[in-house]
Amino acid sequence: MIRLQNVNKYYYRGEEREVHALKEINLEIKKGEFSLLSGPSGCGKTTLLNAIGALDSIDSGEIYLDDMEISSLSEDARTRLRLNEMGFVFQAYNLIPVLNVEENIGFIMKLRGFDEDVIKARVQELASLLEIDTKLSSLPSTLSGGQQQRVAVARAVAPKPKIILADEPTANLDSKNSKTLMDMMRSLNEKEGISVLFASHDEYVMRYVRRIIEMNDGAIVAK
Repeated sequence: MIRLQNVNKYYYRGEEREVHALKEINLEIKKGEFSLLSGPSGCGKTTLLNAIGALDSIDSGEIYLDDMEISSLSEDARTRLRLNEMGFVFQAYNLIPVLNVEENIGFIMKLRGFDEDVIKARVQELASLLEIDTKLSSLPSTLSGGQQQRVAVARAVAPKPKIILADEPTANLDSKNSKTLMDMMRSLNEKEGISVLFASHDEYVMRYVRRIIEMNDGAIVAK
């Protein structure tokens, strides 16, 4: 479903290359995978995740989603791609503070033009599955970290994207909430058939995934 060919990414200081952040990355992620980008801090996990998610550009190589080459798309086209094909779970949650839980979960569906009845039913379905159905009228500021992360997961899953990209989703959670989150993510993967790619070095994530892609110093060292 996702294929990377000879992908390189540099960070520059002025016109000089300062860091070779991604080095000749070749990788395939198949439909329905539940996989992990693993490695020490600074190894390139988040950079690679952002490249796959069309959040960041690359300097050379190609990235394909299905048969579409996405790395050379315009910014407008990449924005549409992210909206329609991908879901994102960020370490910082990135919930909209003035919207309640129900509105946050349904936000992407609303942007995509789903009918209100469809949005409401889907939000209720996911909220029940993730055990936040009693919080639908609450604002994010009133929720615990674990509850906020569940809202972020529900928002990502709601429009049934082809793939969910999750960057350190357990970083701000204790062990109990980390386990709960991973149980739910695996259940959603199995029930919804949505591919999931994590970037993390958390042992809870490593225990749950079916494939670990190891990175070091900007390169893939095992896959």
